[in-house]
Amino acid sequence: MTSIQKDIFKCVLSGDLEGIKEHLEREAVTEESQEIDLCGMKDDFGRNALHNACMLGGSAIARELVRHGAQVNEQTVRGYSSLHLAAGWGHLETVRTLLELGADTQAETFLGYRPVDLARNYSRTDCADCLTLAEAKQDLVSYLTFVKDLISDPESKLTKEEKNICTRKCSAKSDWIQSVKNSTVSDFIAHRKDIEDTLQPLLCKLSAQSATSPVQPAGKV
Repeated sequence: MTSIQKDIFKCVLSGDLEGIKEHLEREAVTEESQEIDLCGMKDDFGRNALHNACMLGGSAIARELVRHGAQVNEQTVRGYSSLHLAAGWGHLETVRTLLELGADTQAETFLGYRPVDLARNYSRTDCADCLTLAEAKQDLVSYLTFVKDLISDPESKLTKEEKNICTRKCSAKSDWIQSVKNSTVSDFIAHRKDIEDTLQPLLCKLSAQSATSPVQPAGKV
């Protein structure tokens, strides 16, 4: 490990945000620093700078480290991510920061625990509620992505009007996600069910068409 990695790690442990900024901004302009992972030093438990920052509740430090290349979803040998550590230690603002930075809510430890599971196990109620809401939101977003990919597939046999129905419904849900405030898990579940119920006949049509499509003989174009 290099001296700069040690310096950054020490600043993380002491909560020295300004020191971290100075180190990272200074090193960002050197060619040598571009060849090393500035946040890559690990402690005896395999936790890097970002892991420790999140375990200590350093939201601003975590944001700064990610801005300079730290991988938000990197896991320890035992599978603990920064989100696991923030959730397990009950740092709600850090959990929110990591979610904003794209942290994976479904990452699992070697025991199969997700971040929300750790939050529940350690009675970090606020963090568990936040993560449950994030999972519900991601579930709706993933379903919208699935539908959009489906209608953009040139092999799909939907009519133009059917595709327009799907597009309008997805756009309406996307707009709701962007504009909603103080949403609940029930809200996201209800919106997911609404779009599923609306599009189910069209999706069933595609499934039926796929099941009856003739298999292309091997070796023929």
